[in-house]
Amino acid sequence: MQIALIGATGFIGSRLLAELASRGHRVTAIVRNPEKVPQGAGVTARKGDVYDRDGLAALLAGHDAVISSVHYSASDPAILLAAVKQSGVKRYLVVGGAGSLEVAPGVRLFDTEAFPALYLDEAKKGGAYLDLLKGESGLDWTFLSPSALIEPGERTGRFRLGKDQLLVDGEGRSRISAEDYAVALVDELETPAHVRQRFTVGY
Repeated sequence: MQIALIGATGFIGSRLLAELASRGHRVTAIVRNPEKVPQGAGVTARKGDVYDRDGLAALLAGHDAVISSVHYSASDPAILLAAVKQSGVKRYLVVGGAGSLEVAPGVRLFDTEAFPALYLDEAKKGGAYLDLLKGESGLDWTFLSPSALIEPGERTGRFRLGKDQLLVDGEGRSRISAEDYAVALVDELETPAHVRQRFTVGY
């Protein structure tokens, strides 16, 4: 497929770029600094501004799907959504956060006292973005939340999927490697199973 990846040099975006390229997809890597995009077969680096709706829409047009991997506090969800819709691309996958996952009925992770204050603003903006998507009927969107801890690690291809509840392993830990997160998102891209839904991935 021809995929537009916004934020292709970030922590998650770089793993997504590698996973997409390894599976033979053609990727337009949309970033602020194209010279930072690793050279690779099927990868084209393009300079883009997430606050420029018209410019971004022009970069996205003609792709089979758009993947957004940008910080919520460094973008405007309304502009991103408007650009995707303007581009004519229907499939839109979003790198989500864990903060809006439920840890008990009606209680989200970012509502708990243990949630780090440092990440609270970003997490709540992620939750607001998910709420915005839930009201969006013009796109075939998917929002993938990681586990509470996501860090560099192995690409194992072995993990569990869930819906709106935080996944926790037998030792009480909630974690996923960034590499396996990328596997789960590209799996969803290739074989859609959560269209107009949020889902999550963890060990």
